[in-house]
Amino acid sequence: MKLLWLDDIRDPFEALPDGGSWLVFSPIQHTEVFWVKSYQAFTAWITSNGLPDGICFDHDLGMEVALATRATGMSKRKSRALKKEEKSGFDCAKWLVEYCLDNKLNLPAYNIQSANPVGKANIDGLFKSFMKNVISETHL
Repeated sequence: MKLLWLDDIRDPFEALPDGGSWLVFSPIQHTEVFWVKSYQAFTAWITSNGLPDGICFDHDLGMEVALATRATGMSKRKSRALKKEEKSGFDCAKWLVEYCLDNKLNLPAYNIQSANPVGKANIDGLFKSFMKNVISETHL
């Protein structure tokens, strides 16, 4: 079983103080974990490999951009512009819904480990709406 882990900061294999790992968020019993950190890596992985059995989502992606701008002394204005260009986990979720619709596929099992409560609710709401609408359409 393949798990796709979308998170720019949280290493899925990192040991936590309680002895566990971030993989406690996995919606499946996985045998392989693939860690992607951006929208581009997320879409490329699925396009190349097909849907995984499960996906764990973070909402706020782009810490690499933030760290790079600090390290280079980039202006705050330019830094904000770059951050706006960085796509979020919600953008990944929207892309995934379109991918599933276009290919007539079911949504994989998912969970959301984001610390952003609004972002987490947006991703979850999108998926629940997708599943509700797809199920209702198939029973017409």
